[in-house]
Amino acid sequence: MQGVPRSRILTLIEQALDRNPVVALTGPRQCGKTTLARVLAKRREAFFFDMEHPTDARRLENPMTALQDLSGLVVIDEAQLHPGLSPVLRVLVDRESNPAQFLLLGSASPDLVKGTSESLAGRIGFVDMSGFDLAEVGAGSWRGLWHRGGFPKSFLARDPDASFSWRTDFIRTFLERDLRNMGVQVPAASLRRLWNMLAHYHGQIGNASEIGRSLGESNMTVKRHIDILTAALVVRQLQPWHENLGKRQVKSPKLYIRDSGILHALLELDSVTAVEGHPKLGASWEGFCIENILTWMRERNAWFWSSHSHAELDLLVFHRGVRIGFEFKFSDAPGLTRSTHIAKEDLKLDRLLLVYPGAGGSYRLSDWAEAVAIKDLENSVKKIMAA
Repeated sequence: MQGVPRSRILTLIEQALDRNPVVALTGPRQCGKTTLARVLAKRREAFFFDMEHPTDARRLENPMTALQDLSGLVVIDEAQLHPGLSPVLRVLVDRESNPAQFLLLGSASPDLVKGTSESLAGRIGFVDMSGFDLAEVGAGSWRGLWHRGGFPKSFLARDPDASFSWRTDFIRTFLERDLRNMGVQVPAASLRRLWNMLAHYHGQIGNASEIGRSLGESNMTVKRHIDILTAALVVRQLQPWHENLGKRQVKSPKLYIRDSGILHALLELDSVTAVEGHPKLGASWEGFCIENILTWMRERNAWFWSSHSHAELDLLVFHRGVRIGFEFKFSDAPGLTRSTHIAKEDLKLDRLLLVYPGAGGSYRLSDWAEAVAIKDLENSVKKIMAA
């Protein structure tokens, strides 16, 4: 991808193939799945089927006939377009001397994940993929990655205008075509209004009733549509952590647009200056940092925490029994606050990382907390994972 290596994802795919006869590589459209799979296919001399190519689609009209004599790695791109594929793969991989492995590429639609999980239980591994992250583009490029987002064609566009145009086109085609191909039968205009509104809720507690009143829809409809965008990996619902602390705690998720470039396009922010002058600046920074951290840590055990007395923690991760807190501040020299001290005491944090742009570099805040410059974030996370 024009000199941006994606060795981490390639390693994860190869590890998953070592453990499973079938691997599903899932992620939003245009995040680089096909390019990555073709790199892997060249290494292994694989067979490649693209379900959006008419010839390949016809070849797989009878999948048993097309696949039963193949050996080695078989890649099937846009696998969600062939809903009857999973039962056939189950029969093939259960053969006594199965000569083939299968790599399925597709958007993380509810039908793809549910169908393959049920039909191929115990036979399939999942690898989630998104756009570029800081480790791939280099920490020195953080501002461009934050503003343009991680979709390769946006990040690598020749100039800011081309990047912004690509993102606005992506939003339209994703809503009008991609979701329909996933089997989502919701009018594109309804999802566009919701997605725009979620951009304004980015980094806030999701209130489906409030959003529904603004859109003229029921809260259950809003929740269902948010779940659709979440399953498609374009929205994140970060769940709240709560425990018996003797105080009221927030129990609704926080909402984020997962790609910062798409967030900025939805907010019509077409330059770095526009982003840094917008009221959602801090929330945009928070979401950008969260996505990178969770990409590297591959953590399912990640939450935020907030009490009704306004004490809060942006991100709480449990890693090998250790409680790590993260706060995100777009400021020059952030420090500990009353809220972070309350979070430390109530949640019994082992460590706190306060992530900021970092012109002054990283520095200690206490024996349990440090301010981490964005250029040092990957190394800080690696140390946590190695501990």
